[in-house]
Amino acid sequence: MKNVVVIGSQWGDEGKGKIVDWLSSEADVVIRFQGGHNAGHTLVIDGITYKLRLLPSGIVRKNKISIIGNGVVIDPWALIDEIKEIKLKGVDIDHNNLIISESANLILPFHKEMDEIREDAAGKAKIGTTRRGIGPAYEDKVGRRSIRVMDLLSEKNLDNRLKTVLMHHNAIRKGLGKSIYQKDKLKKDLMKIAPEILKYSQPVWKKIDEFKKNGKKILFEGAQGILLDVDHGTYPFVTSSNTVASAAATGTGCGPNSINYVLGITKAYTTRVGEGPFPTELKDSIGEHLGTKGKEFGTVTSRKRRCGWFDGVLVRQTIKISGIDGIALTKLDVLDELDEIKICIAYELKGEKIDYLPAAVDDQIDVKPIFKTFKGWKSSTKGIKKFSDLPSNAKIYISELEKFIQSKISSISTSPERNDTILIEDPFKN
Repeated sequence: MKNVVVIGSQWGDEGKGKIVDWLSSEADVVIRFQGGHNAGHTLVIDGITYKLRLLPSGIVRKNKISIIGNGVVIDPWALIDEIKEIKLKGVDIDHNNLIISESANLILPFHKEMDEIREDAAGKAKIGTTRRGIGPAYEDKVGRRSIRVMDLLSEKNLDNRLKTVLMHHNAIRKGLGKSIYQKDKLKKDLMKIAPEILKYSQPVWKKIDEFKKNGKKILFEGAQGILLDVDHGTYPFVTSSNTVASAAATGTGCGPNSINYVLGITKAYTTRVGEGPFPTELKDSIGEHLGTKGKEFGTVTSRKRRCGWFDGVLVRQTIKISGIDGIALTKLDVLDELDEIKICIAYELKGEKIDYLPAAVDDQIDVKPIFKTFKGWKSSTKGIKKFSDLPSNAKIYISELEKFIQSKISSISTSPERNDTILIEDPFKN
């Protein structure tokens, strides 16, 4: 029995959905452990496209158990809508194949409003959030005033919890000249949907312990990427949770010894959504080409992603921070038509060469990438399933990338289709 954590090694959007779906054929249980409905996974199965935001990727496969862990913040209305949407595509969802942690915290309408108010007020200093209330919900969690799934069980308890959280939010809203939020209507709305949420609620830590004792294979599914981690990312242009592999343990209720393999999903180039430093960003025709051919638009927001060359310095750094055992390299085929391809192998900062991204945001913005250039392969890699069938220049690029980031490449994705994958090492078996 082996349990695997799948995380993004860059700024998210690395193609985790396809890889998680591909791995879920071997897993018995798939668990989301952080984030909210600000991050999406797109799956293409038998010609049907599924766009998931809160539901784990295993939900679209039969005989798999999907879990939303305590580390996730849940917009209950968005979750209900997503369940309805996926059911319309022929997927069965009930309490047997979907479990929600009773300890998960809820995103409420005033969280979304606060997100919007802050972003609008920040002007050029905005973070570039998805405006879905994820940050304010995590703030309430840490501030010990949050509403959790279990609070929906009792109207009296919910009333008391809402008094506490609205005392905080209404004070801020008054200070910003906004109308105060009314408790009674919100309580009524929550009690109306409570049965729809509570029917999936269970103590997830207990279920995981049971699965482990029964030898079930567990796949822990992360959202976003390590460079958006609130501690280890490009702060303050980050998400509000920990996206590193160790968060899989705290975000579900199991010990770190439950994790046997960490798979880092890594795009063959680099993209970023929203504001913040991006040392290798390309604001030219090549950047446009990568964005167009790679269909670089957000699953949830449809926002255009910024594109640039592969940043080996950053990926090597995230590999060490998150204890990544192997890399799943995605979107190699997007590079097929380029005459030359570059990898960032160092930075220059204030006249000095450095081999890591510094923590200070001003330094992160000021670093200049130092590149190593490779010849393009100018032929299609789309759909290739054997490493030996790749063009020679593609093999050179991959080998040099692997050597620089100091981690083995366990698989290579050559198209969005699930089976168009070169498997070098199976995370569940190695």
